[in-house]
Amino acid sequence: MLIDLEIKKKLLTYLSEFITDKRKERIEEVISKRTKHITVILEDIFQAQNASAVLRTCDCLGIQEVHVIENINDYNINPDIALGSDKWLSIHYYNNPEDNIKKCYDHLRAQGYKIIATTPHKNDCTIEELDLTGKTAILYGNEAKGISPQALEYADGYVKIPMVGFTESFNISVSAGISLYHLTCKLRKSEINWHLSEEEITDIKLDWYRNTIKKVELIEEEFLSKHF
Repeated sequence: MLIDLEIKKKLLTYLSEFITDKRKERIEEVISKRTKHITVILEDIFQAQNASAVLRTCDCLGIQEVHVIENINDYNINPDIALGSDKWLSIHYYNNPEDNIKKCYDHLRAQGYKIIATTPHKNDCTIEELDLTGKTAILYGNEAKGISPQALEYADGYVKIPMVGFTESFNISVSAGISLYHLTCKLRKSEINWHLSEEEITDIKLDWYRNTIKKVELIEEEFLSKHF
């Protein structure tokens, strides 16, 4: 059932009656710092601890959306590491029999994102140099082989974290932690409008309220029966 924004707002107000003031204050505090200006793409991550650590990082840094490409490996979450972070994020899965990279890229580009792959490349820039003026999706590859050739080929740009040691790369969860911390700090210090729209805030808060309230389906059904 499609619900317009005004009905969503009324539903939000209704559901708020079933949440403590302390929880509502916390939700307001967190939503004010959430962004979709930066989003994350994870391609074929297969170790649950890494998958979970990246989700936890995104939640802690205020990145709302994560896009998961599952061509080869299923994306499993370790609850002991994620610590519930997955229920506060908008996670999109691409796991059809074919063309998952294209489907993910097309979906994001239709929303105005540029796809930036994290890998040393002849046309790369450092994480400090990356331009965040437009909406940006940061792509991370799997633990063993990195980003696939197809995902690399069709990316819009490339970024790397400078390193000075003998080892050629960071662990995926470390790479995500370093790069996303730097980029979110840079974004919030800029004059870019990185905040969520009114409708995005409403939709996300509805999801969060639903994750908080017991037997919310019955409560929501009662509300909707009065409006439809």
